[in-house]
Amino acid sequence: MKLTVNIPGKAYDITIEKGALSHIADYINLKGKCAVITDSNVDEFHADTVVKSLASKYDVYKFVFPAGEESKTIYTLNEIYGFLADNSFNRGDFIVALGGGVVGDTAGLAAATYMRGIKYVQIPTTLLAQVDSSVGGKVAVDIPQGKNMVGNFYQPNAVIIDPTVLKTLSPDFFADGMAEVIKYGCIEDKNLFDKLFSYSKEEFDANIENIIYTCVDIKRRYVEEDELDTGARMKLNFGHTIGHAIEKYYNYSTLSHGRAVAIGMNYVTLISEKLGLTPSGSAKKIVECLKKYDLPHDIATDVLKKSVEFIGADKKNIGKQLNVIMLEEIGKSFIHKTDTQIFGGLF
Repeated sequence: MKLTVNIPGKAYDITIEKGALSHIADYINLKGKCAVITDSNVDEFHADTVVKSLASKYDVYKFVFPAGEESKTIYTLNEIYGFLADNSFNRGDFIVALGGGVVGDTAGLAAATYMRGIKYVQIPTTLLAQVDSSVGGKVAVDIPQGKNMVGNFYQPNAVIIDPTVLKTLSPDFFADGMAEVIKYGCIEDKNLFDKLFSYSKEEFDANIENIIYTCVDIKRRYVEEDELDTGARMKLNFGHTIGHAIEKYYNYSTLSHGRAVAIGMNYVTLISEKLGLTPSGSAKKIVECLKKYDLPHDIATDVLKKSVEFIGADKKNIGKQLNVIMLEEIGKSFIHKTDTQIFGGLF
C-alpha cells in the first residue's frame, strides 16, 4: 500500500508493507551516509535488521538513546548533534528515525536543525507513530514548561511502515496507539469508528493494514490542506488539549500520551454535550470503545482540576483564545473557539 503526501516542493511517499524492515534500503533513494537514530527498546528488536539492509547500500552509523518520554529533551538533541558532527555528517547525508514518537520527534528535529536541515526518513515502530506522529512533519522536544514546546515543521523524505513490528509491542504500548486510531474515527470517519467498535480481535488483526492506511490517509489529507497547523489540521488535536495538560501534571512520566488523549477525548465530549454542541450519549459510546481497547477514560477530580490549570500555557493557544476540538457527531468534528473557563463544566 502506498500514499503520497502532496505538499508543493516537499512531496513524499508513505509505504505500508508487511516485512518492509528486512529490505528497508529498497524504499530509500537518498545519497550520502546514513545515521540510524533509535532508542534502547527498539535497538533490541529491530535495529540490526534495519542496519543490515541499509549497510548493503550506505555507510551506516547508529545512535541509541534511552527509551521513554524523559529522553525527548534538548539534552538528547544535543547528543545527536555531537554524534553527527563527530562522524562528519553534512547536508549531503541523512537520518533514519527508527522508533516510536519520541524517536521520530527528536531525530526529526535534529534533521530539521543540524546544518540548517538534512534529509530524513521515518520508520515508525509503534502503532501510535505509524498512524499519527510519523506523518506530517511535526518534530519537537519537550521542556519543563510543556510538551513539544521546542520544535518545527519539517517534512520527511519518506515514511515506511511495517505492521509486523507491532507484534513486538507490549499490550500497553499497543493500547496507547489505539487512542489515536479511535481519535481518527471520532473526528473524521464514523465507518472506522463503527468497525473498531464491532471488530473481534481476529478481525482487527486481519485488518490492521487497512486500519493503518485509513488513519494515515486522513492525516495525509489534513497535512496537505494545512501543513502548518493553523486551520483544519487542528482537528487532529481532538482530546489533546486536556490530554497534554494531564501529561504535564504527571511530568510526562506516569501516564502515556495515548492514555492521556483517551481521557481527554471523553472529557471534552462531556463538555460539548453539556453545551449542546454534541449529541447526548456520544461520550458514553466513546468510553465503551476506549474500554474495549484497554484505555482509560477518567482520572481523579483533584488531578483533573490541577491539570487544567496548565491549559493556558498550551502552545496551540493564541493570546487568550483557546481552540478546542469538539464533535458535531461521531465522525464529524469542528474547532470551537473559547477560553479556559469552559473546563469548569467538568467539576
